Amino acid sequence: MPTPILIQTRTRTRDKIKIRDIEDYLFQFAPKELAMDWDNVGLLIGDPDMEVTRALIALDITDITAREAIEKDCNLIISHHPVMNCHWNPVQNIRQDTPQGKLLIKLLKNNIAAICMHTNLDRAKGGVNDCLAEKLNLLNWRDLPGGDGFCRMGELSKPIDLKIFVKDIKNILNCNGARYADGGKKVLRIATGGGACGEYAQAAFDAGCDTFVTADIKYHDFLDAAAMGLNLIDAGHFPTENLICEKLYKILNQQFPDLYLIKSEYHREIINYI
Repeated sequence: MPTPILIQTRTRTRDKIKIRDIEDYLFQFAPKELAMDWDNVGLLIGDPDMEVTRALIALDITDITAREAIEKDCNLIISHHPVMNCHWNPVQNIRQDTPQGKLLIKLLKNNIAAICMHTNLDRAKGGVNDCLAEKLNLLNWRDLPGGDGFCRMGELSKPIDLKIFVKDIKNILNCNGARYADGGKKVLRIATGGGACGEYAQAAFDAGCDTFVTADIKYHDFLDAAAMGLNLIDAGHFPTENLICEKLYKILNQQFPDLYLIKSEYHREIINYI
């Protein structure tokens, strides 16, 4: 009987990727210095030296995304909005009988780390607002003067009717609905600001824009925009920012090809219109 031939195979070992490696890379992409001074960005929960097994990417860290991370064996969630932010929701205690405390306890109990890139990712090259300008097919888009790095402006290839443009936005961003004020102009030169950027409506008008696409618009902002002759469109906070999750997936997959990444399937727009 012939002696069997033993074939040696080389097994490729996956390099260990630590939480701090992910945070360092994301701060290269969206430098911490770009964040507003009130913001809370970076590794907010967890051990920087812990090895990442699987990572979940979501716009927000909520009970739903925490549950998804647990179900899918992820020990890291990468989000845009901070899970803790002393600007709008001060963390004075961590209690099971409060929504924020219950969420933080769930993350800690399940050893799930949280990295959050917020206003630095809004302002970064290739970040939220660049992605929004690209998604809306703006030509020659650039920073909006007076927009503090949070807004972009650009042009369409030809002017179109406002109602048609609003319908296009709903399809492009997959909005459940959109609110708008008619400034009496066709849509051609557009300013955009992902999330709550209503304060930059005047800057959009001053820059010669006929239309401003953003979210979380107040009643009086609509009145003021219509009076000045600016089309103002509220396309929703989630739809105007969630597209950054696809970008984060792409750049992290390129930088860490051995890292098992998951883009959230559970987290979606919860605001509906009748």
